[in-house]
Parts: sequence; structure tokens; C-alpha cells
Amino acid sequence: MSETTPSEVPTGDVAAPAPSYGAPMTTPMTAPQAGMMPMGATLGAPGKVRSTGLCILLAIVTFGIYSLVWFYKTHDEMKRHSGQGMGGALALILAFFVGIVMPYLTSGEVGGLYERAGREKPVSAMTGLWYFPGVFILIGPLVWFVKTNGALNDYWKSVGAA
Repeated sequence: MSETTPSEVPTGDVAAPAPSYGAPMTTPMTAPQAGMMPMGATLGAPGKVRSTGLCILLAIVTFGIYSLVWFYKTHDEMKRHSGQGMGGALALILAFFVGIVMPYLTSGEVGGLYERAGREKPVSAMTGLWYFPGVFILIGPLVWFVKTNGALNDYWKSVGAA
């Protein structure tokens, strides 16, 4: 095909060529563009499956310190696996200084793992409502943790974690 200069561009009633929708893409589609992981995309190693009961026990015995460890580890694993999300360091900082936002962010990121895999989200940022204002009925944070950690464990198992 020869290049045309501006003076050679047809004018008037000459129809422009139809766009070529069947042409191959010059750049691969990224996950945010596609809404899910593109075909052939490689994922990082799956995270660790953590016993929900043991995590709750450790959080109680350590007076909440294990909660910070859990936020760090789970967000770090999600970031390494999918390449998206806030990562462990930012999650730890947010959990320490503004911990009330972490249930919303964590459940949202776990749901995002499912969504990018083309699966229905079992949890979302709205699941954080079990934590706050659910804390006023005392059982809310436990319900939030059981739902979120359970969904994360199920996801890790589905991608090959032992």
C-alpha cells in the first residue's frame, strides 16, 4: 500500500474505506480492558490456604496483632498472584493507621480475583458492612472474616494451592 500525502487525499463524494474490524490487535488486551484475565495470561503462584478458626484464635491470643500479619500476607499474595491490588506493605500501613477501611478493601480485592477469572464474586466491598457497622452486634466481624477468608481459601484451592 502506498502512502498518501494530504494533497492526494480524496475529497467530495468518495467514500472512505470501511474500518477493518477483523484486523489483529497491535497490543494485547490488558486485564482492566477485558474485565477478566486475558487468554494466555500467566498468574503468579497461588497464596496460602489459612484455617479460618486458627486465624481467629491467633488474632485473639495476640490481642489483634495477628490481624495485621493476616492483612499483610493476604494482600501480598493477591498482588503477587494477579499483579493487581495494593500489596502487603500498603495494606499493613492502612490496617495499622485506618484499620476500619481494611474489611471493605480486602473483600473487594478478593472479589476482584474471582471477577478477573470470569467467575461470580462471593464477596465484595459491601461484605465489609458485616465488620462495620456489624461490630455493634459483636458477631459482625466474625461473619465478615469467615466469609472473606473462606472465599479467599476457595479461590486459592481453585488455582492449585494445597
